[in-house]
Amino acid sequence: MDKKNNPLSQWYRQPKIYIRLPSNGEFYPPGSLDVSATGEYPVYAMTAKDELMFKTPDALLSGQSTVEVIKSCVPAVLDPWKMPSLDVDVVLMAIRIATYGENMEISSVCPECGAENDYVFNLINFISKVQSFKYESVIDCDPLVVHVRPYTYQEMTKTGLKAFEQQRVFSIINDDKLSDEKKLEMFGESFIKLTELTVDIVAGCISKVESPTGVVDNQEHIKEFLNNSPKEIFEKISNHVTAVKEKIEIPPQDAECKECKIKFKIPITMDQSNFFAVRS
Repeated sequence: MDKKNNPLSQWYRQPKIYIRLPSNGEFYPPGSLDVSATGEYPVYAMTAKDELMFKTPDALLSGQSTVEVIKSCVPAVLDPWKMPSLDVDVVLMAIRIATYGENMEISSVCPECGAENDYVFNLINFISKVQSFKYESVIDCDPLVVHVRPYTYQEMTKTGLKAFEQQRVFSIINDDKLSDEKKLEMFGESFIKLTELTVDIVAGCISKVESPTGVVDNQEHIKEFLNNSPKEIFEKISNHVTAVKEKIEIPPQDAECKECKIKFKIPITMDQSNFFAVRS
């Protein structure tokens, strides 16, 4: 039934908060974002169905559950798979705030005495900071100018799955039933694949390269260039990509053990399996 004809429509969800995207709506392919004239986007609380999506292991691993929840809670994002990675964490934090409130409880074990402590982390403080982030898309590698873009959520998920598979291979290598020769062979193959994955990650972020002889935007040519470029150029591009990732992640938070008073850092992860698991 159409919403306009449903007599219960006045009790449907209403936006709980409005956010600005760190990307400012850039890097979205046509048709993947209903661009806001004000730059602010409404965020709704999760439904019961949305919460269940985050309890489905296979859907979590593939990223499908995240996509479905974003569609439900941030309807302006028409195709979450195409969402720039810059916006993913902010959108997920906003959904959690809209659903459970701005404070998130975190439990951590003291690295000194082993006591378990509970802390409260305010998501609003971080979301405000990241919303003002400015993405630098040009890297000067004189005489080359490299143009980069953030990963889409789909690319980010595929990269994560590949890395997961390689980590699984490394765990197999520790199997005592395998001979040392077989372990060495598997390790060598995995190391090569991880190296190729690293190059693929960096190459995937490059939209084009300007040179004195012209502009190159062919991905195969760009990847071949990275495989044959001087170490300094690859590191400059790779460091830029890593620095961007670190700036939009939630930094480790300061904490103090209530028992032994030692101070330490608590990492905050955006893993959906626990980020949306506990209400605050």
